[in-house]
This record gives sequence, C-alpha cells and structure tokens, in this order.
Amino acid sequence: MTVGLGGLASLFGLVAFGAVLPVVPTGVAVSGAAALAAHDNPIMVLFVVLAGALGAYTGDLITYAACRWGGEQLARRLRWLRGNEKLDKLGAELKHREVPVLLVSRLVPGGRIPMLLAASVIGVTWRTFVYANAPACVLWAAVYAAVGLLGGTVFPRPWEGVVAAIVLVLVVTQVATWVHRRREASA
Repeated sequence: MTVGLGGLASLFGLVAFGAVLPVVPTGVAVSGAAALAAHDNPIMVLFVVLAGALGAYTGDLITYAACRWGGEQLARRLRWLRGNEKLDKLGAELKHREVPVLLVSRLVPGGRIPMLLAASVIGVTWRTFVYANAPACVLWAAVYAAVGLLGGTVFPRPWEGVVAAIVLVLVVTQVATWVHRRREASA
C-alpha cells in the first residue's frame, strides 16, 4: 500500500467533507495516511500533513461561510445559544487571541463548530479568520500525522500501524472529550 497523488487527493476531499459535516473521522484519516506514508516514503508524510491541513482549511472556510450566512439564527435554532453569556465569553476570547483560540478549538473534540459559529456571530472578519485559521489547520494535521507516525513506527506492517493509529486517535479523542465534559460540569 502506498499514498500517492490519488490518496492525497482523497485525503483532502475526505477531510474537507468532514470539516463541513463532522461525521467523518478526519483525524483518523490523517493518522492512517501518515502511518502508510511512513512505511513507503517518509517524505510523503509532509504531503499528508499538507493535504490534511488544506482539506481542513477548505472545510473550515465553507463552514465559516455557512455560519456567517446563518449567524445568530442558526445558533439559536441549534439551541447552542440559550443566552448571550456563552457567546460573550467566546467572543471576548476570540477578540484578544484569535490564533490560540482557533488552535485550541480545532484540537478539542467538538470545539471547532461552536467556535466558528461564535466567530461569525461576533463579526470576526473574513481576513482575520483566513489568517488565524491557517496555523490551526496545519497544527491539527501535524498532530494527527504524528499520532499516525507513532503507530506506524511501532509496528512492522503498514496495516498494523494504521490500526494502531486509529485506535490511538479514538482513545485520545474519548479521553479529551471526557476531560472537557468534566471541566465544563465543574465550572
């Protein structure tokens, strides 16, 4: 198995689709592709990170456009905004530290969509979003590729590394979600 140009294009499409409709395990796709690339040609891992980051970035642009179009009505329809305190808190964080907040929201499971919605409602400009979200997408892809590399280097066969990467991503995601929920419950 190799990760060629077709595999990179598929990864880009899968991650972009998953960034718009978050039902696709995009992190698992990047990790698996990185694990495969590491066995075949380690330089391809850089292209896996690039394809994953570009896919995430493209999907985020589409999602942000939808959030800006739907705005506060969309947030209320999704029952995300029950009051303005949540929006005010996220808005204050975004105004002072756009890049770090977007970085964290991309890495926290379930954090990206609420942050994109908050950014659109408080009026973060396209220009600011375009520049602030780029490093977040690159970091996200690099983290998941590193998970794939970890799984891929431990096992001698590529498919074992892919399976290990998938399991590791699922475990890390579940633990991060559990910790996040515990923090919200205590706050």
